[in-house]
Amino acid sequence: MARIEKVELRMVDLVPKVQRTDAIQSFVSQETPIVTITDSDGAVGTGYSYTIGTGGSSVMRLLADHLAPRLIGRDADCIEAIWHELEFATHATTIGAITAIALAAIDTALWDLRAKKQKLPLWKLAGGARDRAPLYTTEGGWLHIETEALVEDALQAKAQGFTGSKVKIGKPTGSEDFRRLEAVREAVGDDYEIMTDCNQGLSVDEAIRRAERLRPLDLAWLEEPLPADDIDGHIRLSRSTSTPIAVGESLYSIRHFREYMAKGACSIVQVDVGRIGGITPWLKVAHAAEAFDIPICPHFLMELHVSLVCAVPNGRYVEYIPQLDEITSTGMKVENGFAVAPMEPGIGIDWDEDVLKDRAIGEFTTTVTQAGG
Repeated sequence: MARIEKVELRMVDLVPKVQRTDAIQSFVSQETPIVTITDSDGAVGTGYSYTIGTGGSSVMRLLADHLAPRLIGRDADCIEAIWHELEFATHATTIGAITAIALAAIDTALWDLRAKKQKLPLWKLAGGARDRAPLYTTEGGWLHIETEALVEDALQAKAQGFTGSKVKIGKPTGSEDFRRLEAVREAVGDDYEIMTDCNQGLSVDEAIRRAERLRPLDLAWLEEPLPADDIDGHIRLSRSTSTPIAVGESLYSIRHFREYMAKGACSIVQVDVGRIGGITPWLKVAHAAEAFDIPICPHFLMELHVSLVCAVPNGRYVEYIPQLDEITSTGMKVENGFAVAPMEPGIGIDWDEDVLKDRAIGEFTTTVTQAGG
C-alpha cells in the first residue's frame, strides 16, 4: 500500500488571452493553485483549480497550513475518505468558494495519481461513456463585444464544426440583448445553438420578462439568470419559460445541486470541478443529474472537463475557453468541433514543468513532507 510522502504547492497567475466581461464583472486573472502529490512508490499526480482574480492567496494558505499536512502518510487510493476528512477538517469554513477551490486541487491530483498508477485515462477510469464531446465557444461572446464581431465569431465557430456559441447578456435593456442575439441567429441559421449567460445579473421579474422576449430565438439555455442562492426565484423562472435554465458554476455543494434538481429549478447542470471541490463530488452531481434526466454541460476548465463529460452518459457539451496553453506542452485536442478525450493515463493535462517552475509565485511555493510541516 503506497502512502503519500510529499505534497508540493504552487500557484501560477494566468492573464486571459482576450478581454472577458459579463453583466457583473471582468475576468482579469486566473490564479491557478497547483498541487503535486508523490507517493511511496514514486508515483506522481498533479491537480489544479482556479480563481478569477481574487482569493488565490487564501486558497494557498488553506492548503499549506491545514490541508496538505493531513495528506502525509495517507493511502492515496482512499480518495473518498480523504475528501470527506478534509472537508470535515474545514467544516467551519464550508460551504464556500475558498475551501472548495482548495479541495478541488487536492482531489484532482489524487485522481491523476490513481489514473496513472492504473494506466488509464481519466475518462475511462471515471466511466468511459464516449471518447469525444461536442464543443461550444465562449471567447467571442463577451458583453463588450460589438454585434458584428459576435456574428463573425459565431460564423467562424460554425465553420469549424462547433455546436454552438455563447453570448453574454445583461445589457441595460432587454431590447439590446435581443438585437445582438437576433443578429447572430439570422447569421448562423436554426441548426446552430446559441447559449446565453446572464452571470447572475437579473432580478426574477426581469429574467422572466427577458426570457419571454428572447423566446423566438430558440436559445439553447439561459445561464445563471439570478443569484445562485435564489432557488425559489429559479423555480418561478423555470416554470414561466420553455427556454432551459442552466446553473452550476456558482454552486459549491452537492446538496445545492440536489435542491435545484429536485425542485425543478434548472434543466441544465453546469457543475465545475474547480468550484464543487474536485472530481469526487463532480461525479456525484453528474450521476444525480442523470437520475433527473438532466444533461451535464460543465463550466470552464475545458482541459479537465473534456475527460469528465466523456466519462458520464449525460455529458452533453464542453465549453471552449483556452487558458492553460502557456503552462502545458500540448493543448486539448479538437477535431471537427469536437473535444477529443486524452488517451494518456491520468487527467490528460501535459504540464510544462520548466514553465511552471519559472512562473510559480515564490510566496506560495512550498513542499510538505511530514504532518504539521
